[in-house]
Amino acid sequence: MAHDLTIAPSILSADFTRLAEAIELVEDAGADFIHVDVMDGHFVPNLTIGPPVVKSIKRVARMPLDVHLMVSDPDRTAQWYVDAGADVVTIHIEAAVHAHRTLRAIRDGGAQAGITLNPGTPASALSEVLPYVDQVLVMSVNPGFAAQSFIESSVAKIAEIARMCREAGVSPRIEVDGGIDPVTAPRVVEAGADMLVAGNAIFGAEDPAEALRGLWRSALSRMV
Repeated sequence: MAHDLTIAPSILSADFTRLAEAIELVEDAGADFIHVDVMDGHFVPNLTIGPPVVKSIKRVARMPLDVHLMVSDPDRTAQWYVDAGADVVTIHIEAAVHAHRTLRAIRDGGAQAGITLNPGTPASALSEVLPYVDQVLVMSVNPGFAAQSFIESSVAKIAEIARMCREAGVSPRIEVDGGIDPVTAPRVVEAGADMLVAGNAIFGAEDPAEALRGLWRSALSRMV
């Protein structure tokens, strides 16, 4: 079953001293989710935010919080973010030792569960967990920093994951994060993505609201 196209602006590229304003701006412009990048300085070479900030964002955000855990021990820490108010908690297949158990715990806690894979991880790594997720996140850059260039092989990977989902009879959202802009958005949508994460393309623009609307227009031109 196809999903409607959704866009999740990544606050990693926003001004953290004016975060509430940035969130309100993109929500008013039509954002469907607020994407929150959690990095621990170990699984990825950057350090961002933790549960207290997610809890604070939850108080001001009207849209659901899509929390992406780039951490080395998601089996232990995922529940922190469920408790902080995340609506979706996505863990990395490369980091989770007990992926099934953690995905089930996220759902049991009342959030949706997502699974992510890095650019160097094949789509086949997801085959055993697809029935247990609400969302699959394809990293189209190596995670850790904003404003990186799109990795071209991501398009074929998205198409492969879409095929795997059809064959398994499941329909998680297929989300893409990394280098998404008006040029790459229609390509990933055509391959099967229906949820786009964009940070620099929105918050790095002179008019973030118009940048978000432009991303919508370009992506919808290929929506099937």
